[in-house]
Amino acid sequence: MSRPPLGFVPEPLFLELSAILPSRKTPEGLFASRKFKQILASIEAIGLIEPLSVGKPSREGQYILLDGHTRLVALKQLGFDKAPCLVATDDESYTYNNRVNRLSSIQEHLMIRRAVERGVTPEKLAKALDVDISHIIKKLNLLDGICPEAAELLRDQTFSANLGAVLRKLKPTRQVECVELMVSANNITVAYAQALVAATPNNLLVGEARRLSSQTRWW
Repeated sequence: MSRPPLGFVPEPLFLELSAILPSRKTPEGLFASRKFKQILASIEAIGLIEPLSVGKPSREGQYILLDGHTRLVALKQLGFDKAPCLVATDDESYTYNNRVNRLSSIQEHLMIRRAVERGVTPEKLAKALDVDISHIIKKLNLLDGICPEAAELLRDQTFSANLGAVLRKLKPTRQVECVELMVSANNITVAYAQALVAATPNNLLVGEARRLSSQTRWW
């Protein structure tokens, strides 16, 4: 069976901000809003995480912005000249907007890890993103103890940062099996993962999880 055509060019392009044309007006009060200040702080601390989404270029080489208006305003205010953009292949912008893929959890993990490798502390990241530092730590360690095959299955998915702690209770072969089940059911949740762990034979559990499982079944 042939795959449906993509609604966007897979790899982002770095476009001049001057070539990106907004498709709606900047709302009143944006600059004073908490959300705008959070986006400013985030971009300043770790750069733009999620690319802008634009339509196909006009004959003059200009692009209509489909998604990311607040990020565009923030980039301009911070003095950026260019931004990574996903370019739509559809003629209708509303069709593309329905297909826009948000940043996957693993992509976010990699961006946070790169920021830390560049010297940005988890504390600074947490402040920039306005989240508790424990949330950053979970995202930073998202793939610790997850086998490469299971991570590859999760590459394009969005899921809770707590999922990794559940999957780490499983041996690699069971990790892959459980992730395949979750992806096929379109139910990549901590609750489903915990249910799968509870249904896992002891010989496919790791360390402490095996001991707790034995205690639970005994009682």
